[in-house]
Amino acid sequence: MRAETWLTAMEQLQPTMLAVCTAAFERGNQDVDFLRLDRETFSTCPADSIDYAVMEKLDALSDPSIHGAVVPLNVGWSDVGAWDAVWKIGKKDEQDNSASGDVVLEDTRHSLVLSTSRLVSCVGIDGLVVVETPDAVLVAQMDKVQDVKQIVTALKAKGRREGSAHRKVYRPWGWYDSLEQGECFQVKRILVKPGAILSLQLHRHRSEHWIIVQGTARVTRGDETIILNENQSVFIPVGEKHRVENPGQVSLEIIEVQSGSYLGEDDIVRLEDRYGRAIK
Repeated sequence: MRAETWLTAMEQLQPTMLAVCTAAFERGNQDVDFLRLDRETFSTCPADSIDYAVMEKLDALSDPSIHGAVVPLNVGWSDVGAWDAVWKIGKKDEQDNSASGDVVLEDTRHSLVLSTSRLVSCVGIDGLVVVETPDAVLVAQMDKVQDVKQIVTALKAKGRREGSAHRKVYRPWGWYDSLEQGECFQVKRILVKPGAILSLQLHRHRSEHWIIVQGTARVTRGDETIILNENQSVFIPVGEKHRVENPGQVSLEIIEVQSGSYLGEDDIVRLEDRYGRAIK
């Protein structure tokens, strides 16, 4: 259908829902090539599904040009809403295992084993789900895998970062991957897209050492601007305003070594930002 047809149906059948979505759109922020809806506004939208809210009520529309139809379709369906569903639809080996990634199985049956970043070996298991990611490793009985939500709840209750964020975090300018962290230090791999620039900022509790491993960086440190190429580095002292920009045509990759008494992401005093993020 055309968008105007759907908006007409929404206006007549669900005016409150349409008003909230419109307001969330209008109050949203442009984030490079996509739009972030206003979270607070959108959270007030009624949580009704499209079929109950609109499709089942089309006969009540005053516009005679809008009609709905239900057509039978027999193609099979799975929400793939849990890991046991992934196992059911996956390609199986002779022992009824579904495996993906760098996986070695020995005396293993009726199991799902997925690896994304390292070798995973299983010996003598039956009916298990094993999922390895850079963030964490899940091991669960196939018939208990739905209970993983309890683990997430426990992580959040304990204030564990894994309960709310991935190790690899995407930003408007690219992404960063937290490779290693210990007491008073952290190592990140940072990718800055061509033409992108980080906010002008400073940190009150940490210093940073940037090593360029690919591309060209234009670095602002205090009142100076420095051009750095591969195998060159720069040190950013605590409290020094700084930013990095990728003026090149290829991705800029940086290894960042942080050191200090506090390394949280909220230790960012943002002074300028191209992407409309809050300035402190």
